[in-house]
Amino acid sequence: MSGRPLVSSRRRPGPNLELLIQRASRAAHIPADRALRKWVRAAFARPATVTVRYVGEAEGRRLNREFRGKDHATNVLSFAYEAKPLAGDIVICAPVVAREARAQGKALDAHHAHLVIHGALHLQGYDHERSAREAAAMEKRERTLLAKLGFPDPY
Repeated sequence: MSGRPLVSSRRRPGPNLELLIQRASRAAHIPADRALRKWVRAAFARPATVTVRYVGEAEGRRLNREFRGKDHATNVLSFAYEAKPLAGDIVICAPVVAREARAQGKALDAHHAHLVIHGALHLQGYDHERSAREAAAMEKRERTLLAKLGFPDPY
């Protein structure tokens, strides 16, 4: 079991960004706070209050079923609560991330970074399910941000 706390203290990773990191999963592969702060900071261009919560399979499944009507755990969910100033949660299911990275032959840290960025973009209004044009715009933004962070194209 990791010695990391379940909840990290609030820190301001950027001038207008407040971040809370929660670990409801004790998976050893969950990135360190420093990496999560760096990725979240890169994704936001405007003031925001964000919680990144890592969960296990059961919580991931329950949230996906309750809010999306899909009875399985998914990799990332985003919940926006306020538009101005932006406030919301990014929920990442640690076991799903690990399975996907293995199945897709991706480095685990690169997949975590991609999903943090993906969830952050959803909080900012990006959507890949409404239209092909919007999906392309979101993917382009993800590629740009991940490249700046030193990660390969996730697609």
